[in-house]
Amino acid sequence: MAQKTTNKKLPTKVKKKSMPWTKAMHVELRKHSKAKTPVDKIAKAMKRTVGSLRQQALKLGIGLGHQR
Repeated sequence: MAQKTTNKKLPTKVKKKSMPWTKAMHVELRKHSKAKTPVDKIAKAMKRTVGSLRQQALKLGIGLGHQR
């Protein structure tokens, strides 16, 4: 006799909502850029991913990492 397969849904990843960027965060990012702080340290300090920091820096027209 063949086994019956069940249509159980696999658990999906819960998408984390991002925090909106505030003016204070922009100021802090600019200060880190001028101080040439490594991007990894900025990410830990601001509790953001490296990618999100780079995207925001691009929008603000400032350089991070090797782009300074």
